Amino acid sequence: MILLNYLSMVSIPLVILLIITCGVMEKQKTFDIFVKGAKEGIEIVINIFPTLIGLFMAISALRVSGILDLIVNLISPILNILKIPSEIMPLAMLRPISR
Repeated sequence: MILLNYLSMVSIPLVILLIITCGVMEKQKTFDIFVKGAKEGIEIVINIFPTLIGLFMAISALRVSGILDLIVNLISPILNILKIPSEIMPLAMLRPISR
């Protein structure tokens, strides 16, 4: 367990060190590449942000309106027969929407 804790604490710094070492060995400007990747990441976040807000709003509306609870209550006899916990059904129903 101590070894696992040590490895988890050291893994990210080692990966960063490995990336920098590889960049220096290949004579590339690692900081410039990092900044370029960060800019691309921000652009991606800006592009998908409206979609994420829409999904969060739709899921919140379904939860607050009680529709999810109604559906779970309607199918709970089938869930009991199949021995599926009814508590996970809202997640199972919303998972395909969020993909």
